[in-house]
Amino acid sequence: MSVSLQKGQRISLEKSGGALSMVRMGLGWDAVKKKGFFGSREREIDLDASCVLLADGGVADVIYFGKLTSDDGSVRHTGDNLTGAGDGDDESVIVDLGRLPVHVTSLVFTVSSFNGQTFNEVDNAFCRLVDETDGSEMARFTLTGGGAHTAMIMARLYRHSGGWKMNAIGEPAQGRTFQDMLPAIAAYS
Repeated sequence: MSVSLQKGQRISLEKSGGALSMVRMGLGWDAVKKKGFFGSREREIDLDASCVLLADGGVADVIYFGKLTSDDGSVRHTGDNLTGAGDGDDESVIVDLGRLPVHVTSLVFTVSSFNGQTFNEVDNAFCRLVDETDGSEMARFTLTGGGAHTAMIMARLYRHSGGWKMNAIGEPAQGRTFQDMLPAIAAYS
């Protein structure tokens, strides 16, 4: 059963019957439909999902369209979607929780507009956490409203008392890449 999260909400990711081992953070969006004289049209929106692995108060590794797999192989980006077209997840990051180095304490998931398009041009943006072992959606965080920002810190997975929790962040940011957002991301280490 999926939990619909609100901004700032935290949930435990404990799984009945065993430990959670493999998850996918799916990110999706659509372009806002523009109404014109000849009907509505949709622009292509190229948002880029990134995952920043934090340890010891700093960045341990980063996964994004230019580096699809973490150095240790525990985190994998499934590839770059240049348009946002289609239903479901537009970009995904798969995390093997059991393979994550023990010093990694948090994973922060972001989206940014490499072309500088603002979230005023984005509709139906969401992130969702899926248990990769059975395909079930565990949690979903849907963004509401647009804004003049070009990036968003979406969510964070973090270690807590021997397990994992998810925090729906939904904080607007400015930047074309995760590097531009690193000062804001550092607050979640």
